Amino acid sequence: MFNKVVEIIREQLSVEDKEITMETSLMKDLEADSLDAVEIIMALEDEFDVEIPDTEAEKFQSIGDIVKFIEANK
Repeated sequence: MFNKVVEIIREQLSVEDKEITMETSLMKDLEADSLDAVEIIMALEDEFDVEIPDTEAEKFQSIGDIVKFIEANK
């Protein structure tokens, strides 16, 4: 699950050279803006066939938060 999430994030942000861990922040560490975040969420929803409400997405602080949400709602 984590590897697929990272693959989607790398694709969306073109950050092949950055290390991504469960603690990595989309905004702070990967410099994603709000549009990037929306596109990532949409790609994750499509890939994992899960709905991520905006209220939940706004709570995501790290890649780990995203992975945990998807695992819990899959």
